[in-house]
Amino acid sequence: MKTPLRIAILQCDTPPPDVVALYGAYDRIFSTLLEKAAEGLGLDPKRDLELSAFEVVTKQEYPNVEDIDAVLISGSKHNSFDNEPWILKLVSFTEKLLEQDRVRIIGVCFGHQILGRAMGVKVGRSDNGWEISVLPVELTAKGKEVFQQDTLAIHQMHKDIVFEYPEGVEKLGASPRCLTQGMYQKGRLISVQGHPEFHEGIVSRLVKMRAEQGIFEDEQARDALSRVGDRHDGVIIAQAFLRFLLED
Repeated sequence: MKTPLRIAILQCDTPPPDVVALYGAYDRIFSTLLEKAAEGLGLDPKRDLELSAFEVVTKQEYPNVEDIDAVLISGSKHNSFDNEPWILKLVSFTEKLLEQDRVRIIGVCFGHQILGRAMGVKVGRSDNGWEISVLPVELTAKGKEVFQQDTLAIHQMHKDIVFEYPEGVEKLGASPRCLTQGMYQKGRLISVQGHPEFHEGIVSRLVKMRAEQGIFEDEQARDALSRVGDRHDGVIIAQAFLRFLLED
């Protein structure tokens, strides 16, 4: 694929107001990450990236596939296995993308799960509980090739998982609580269960908010906050996304 890379960001949620005030909604958060990743690959973000955003929850906006090269499906507080009309529409749109071979798909957290659902495997609540804050992912041989390093550290914020790898998909990595941490299919899709776009400022606010709401127990929140500033590979993962798009 040649530049400029025309990437449509599907916003499947809106972050909390304090996060939006500081870092923007998911369109800006992902744009910031992808532009930094592009610079690290020697690309010019202004010339080599054409980023657009579509709000798929309330507005249910979608790009014209003729006008884009790739779709990035964001994370969300919503459940990928629910049957709300907007989620069913998103699954249907993803299924249609999977039926063609030009527009490629990037899935992040909820987006990773939507990909799994669209490919016919089970998604739902994990019996192993939450993964929160910076955690290691053990990479497969393919994962090491894709991310160009032996291990991966990534921000996590999920209790839902893809239970198995769809047929024809290559495994990228696993963690003790989630065996499906990433999927890859050349020329079609790449996904991660974690959040490469997250960083300490975002995750610390999410953890504190969810602790106040009673979603996280106090010890769970303390443990997550103790790791929230650890080194993580968000930019490296985003660079892998861009390399995937640039592959012939």
